[in-house]
Amino acid sequence: MKYLILLVSCMVTMATPAKAEIEIYEFDTAHTQILFFVDHLGFSKSQGEFLDFDGSFTFNRADPEASKVDVAIQTNSIDMDDEKWNTHMKNEDFFDVEKFPSMTFKSTKIEKTGTKTANIIGDLTILETTKPVTLNVTFNKAGVHTFNQKYVAGFSATAVIKRSDFGMKYGLPLIGDDVEIRLEVEGLRKTGDVVNN
Repeated sequence: MKYLILLVSCMVTMATPAKAEIEIYEFDTAHTQILFFVDHLGFSKSQGEFLDFDGSFTFNRADPEASKVDVAIQTNSIDMDDEKWNTHMKNEDFFDVEKFPSMTFKSTKIEKTGTKTANIIGDLTILETTKPVTLNVTFNKAGVHTFNQKYVAGFSATAVIKRSDFGMKYGLPLIGDDVEIRLEVEGLRKTGDVVNN
């Protein structure tokens, strides 16, 4: 869900070198968050996150809709701010992390929806079940980082999935089926990887 970074599409064009055709970015994991929210018995929306993930995305200046994103998330890194809850989320009722140590998102299509918005459509795989998911993405900013002088692109993204679609049915219907996903992403353009196609 490392899913996820092509929003840089049409907006980064103004701020990047004119010669660049394809730009390669990798996640700045220290400044990227993969968050989710699920209804808990109707009392509140419980929040969790994944702390270990990796991924990259390419931005194609000549054809932004041909850009790509590829993310892998380590399921064992789930954090619900409670050790007992974490243990339950890792067992067979939910992510079954020993059998399924990772989940992935791979983009298949990008649709521009506004000057700073796009839909990134891709395949999300959880528990070896793959379903199409659409990320609603907003481009925030791209430019040289004030402190590290690296070129950074940042965006926010949201999506809603049903966990039962992936075979995760424990606690239904008392515990919500709809999972709200929120991504806050910063990508670092890799030095020397701005190339012409």
